[in-house]
Amino acid sequence: MTALSTAGLAAQDAPADTGVPGPEQDPYIWLEEARSPEALEWVAKENERTLAAFEADPRYAQLKAEALAIFDSEDRIPFVSFRPDGLYNFWQDKANPKGLLRRTTLESYRTAKPEWEIVLDVDALAKAEGKEWVYQGMTCLPPALTKCMVALSDGGEDATIMREFDTTTKQFVAGGFVLDTKSQGGVQWIDADTLLVGRGFGEGTLTESEYPFTSRVWKRGTAIADAPDIFRGEASDVWAGATLLRDNKGTIHARTAYRGVSFHESINYVEHNGTWLELDIPKKAGLFGIVDGHILLSTDVDWTTDGQTFPADSLIAVDLEEWKANPNGAKKTLVWAPGERQTKQGGAVTGNALFVTLLDNVVGKVLEFNFDGGKWVSKEVPLPDNATLGIAASSDETDQIMYTVSDFLNPTTLYYTDGSTPPAVLKTSPAYFDPAGMDVEQHEATSKDGTKIPYFIVKPKGMALDGTMATLLTGYGGFQVPRLPGYLGSTGKLWVEKGGAYVLANLRGGGEFGPNWHQTAIRENKQRTWDDFIAVGEDLVKRGFTSPEHLGIQGGSQGGLLVGTFFTQRPDLLNAAIVQIPLFDMLRYHLIGRGASWIGEYGDPRIPEQRAWIEGYSPYQKIVAGVDYPAPFLWASTADDRTHPAHARKGAAKLKALGQPYYYFEDTTGGHSGGVDNDQRAKLQALQFIYLMQRLMAPVTGG
Repeated sequence: MTALSTAGLAAQDAPADTGVPGPEQDPYIWLEEARSPEALEWVAKENERTLAAFEADPRYAQLKAEALAIFDSEDRIPFVSFRPDGLYNFWQDKANPKGLLRRTTLESYRTAKPEWEIVLDVDALAKAEGKEWVYQGMTCLPPALTKCMVALSDGGEDATIMREFDTTTKQFVAGGFVLDTKSQGGVQWIDADTLLVGRGFGEGTLTESEYPFTSRVWKRGTAIADAPDIFRGEASDVWAGATLLRDNKGTIHARTAYRGVSFHESINYVEHNGTWLELDIPKKAGLFGIVDGHILLSTDVDWTTDGQTFPADSLIAVDLEEWKANPNGAKKTLVWAPGERQTKQGGAVTGNALFVTLLDNVVGKVLEFNFDGGKWVSKEVPLPDNATLGIAASSDETDQIMYTVSDFLNPTTLYYTDGSTPPAVLKTSPAYFDPAGMDVEQHEATSKDGTKIPYFIVKPKGMALDGTMATLLTGYGGFQVPRLPGYLGSTGKLWVEKGGAYVLANLRGGGEFGPNWHQTAIRENKQRTWDDFIAVGEDLVKRGFTSPEHLGIQGGSQGGLLVGTFFTQRPDLLNAAIVQIPLFDMLRYHLIGRGASWIGEYGDPRIPEQRAWIEGYSPYQKIVAGVDYPAPFLWASTADDRTHPAHARKGAAKLKALGQPYYYFEDTTGGHSGGVDNDQRAKLQALQFIYLMQRLMAPVTGG
């Protein structure tokens, strides 16, 4: 079954004895077919109504122009990656809406106006081929990184085609490797004439979640259909495949493989003595990288092995050669373990060191690790305090590395070092809004079970606590993904500068405080995430920051589900709700888009016990007659093959049938993140902030 299920197929996949709603229980299943004429006609009518309501507002044109000026800004930081032939950047602006892949030198990049050499013009390619190509990145053969496979999607889908490209000639390779059937998955280069391919190869090669579960070795000059499988998972896996264990010099040390038995759990393997050996590590653990002759592992659960216990979120090292000789018997050594309210975020390996970004009570730090004198030593990288830190780029060959430093009110700053001196400012993003008179506070709300939930509020200094402030509350709370303070950019310009307050909640289910913060609010405990978000809303009202008349919420994807649960469980606490590219019908989510992959987060509605968890909050089913909902604004993307527009469509259709006020908009070109070019992104921003202004800043006049 493809991601764009027909209503008939969907009905067949939900037999009555599973308890999953079918056409007899759900009159809007026909909206699950993304591009049926009937569904697209419905979308067109909804878009026309919503655009008429928002574009006619005298503030709309200004908001869109302000957002577009930010997105098209020529002096925004052009973030780069290090490659042997230069610094690479992907750039979109008014003249190049689909984007340019380009490169420059470090010397030129240091200047205010670098000189760029165009490597690939996606606009020109799309025009020549009559496609809505969206550049989705490239995978290149190390160490030279000139021989690449470029991924392109048509209109922003997750699924891509792939073509061989030479960055030296700046041309697609005539007669080169081509994967012209759209699929999830990707490739890795084994050598100049061999690819390791993990994609859909036709019938019987996709999981129930519609991800690949086989991997093949493909030799140049042969057909992909004739390439032999080297690893095969199970159709019941979320995803599965083989990969290459490479160091930062490009040397392949082993072939490894994985079977994602749930979104958060994998069985890992290594090719050893000609067979696939299952690694004796937890299902919530995996390989982190190679540094200083050691392979590093990371675990999301406490791991007791060889007479010692490694705490969740720690880094563990094993001598690489010892591991290759005896993968399950090699000695393990602790590299790093988190302190209270600490968690690692990501890492990068340069020519000689490992760098790991951490959160320490939602404040960023970066540690540098080296194996020195027979032991692991670390030191903190000197970067600004009380900010969100990230690794923007790192070199495999040298010790060059770039960091981002950001907070709500100050533009993002890019720091650089070659390893011989402390990081120094290289570039600073322009200010997109005036922060004068604004301040940031951090508070805690008490959730239903007594857990303290931190949140940030950006507001006017000295604001009267009289409940009149128009306030936008956002959050995510899922998949161990953190929401962190970062420069507000267009939100600062279109909302905070216009007199609104902005709130970011750090909810359980996210990754702000490590794996346990996530795992305590999944599956049977997912309601805790929704309780946390509601608790923050209640706390904002209790403190006098705002009132239900002036409180709005916003979230996308899992965050769209978050917003849906809030406005269906506590409609009395809100006056606006933006439901972006959401999950919404949680009793059929496993049949829509790639929903089956998220059963590890939410549970399986086909199993009665688990369906009971989900029925308690599924927003689509919780929309009922006789309740005054806060005229939600739902929006989605036709090309979103991940969460799928059916969720938002069906929510809007049900609200309409009940005579409830609502708004619906569907971007007909963007993928899971919405607009694929800056003009469409600006339009989406303006529509949402006009909605918020009409609901929260102006007198309420109804839907």
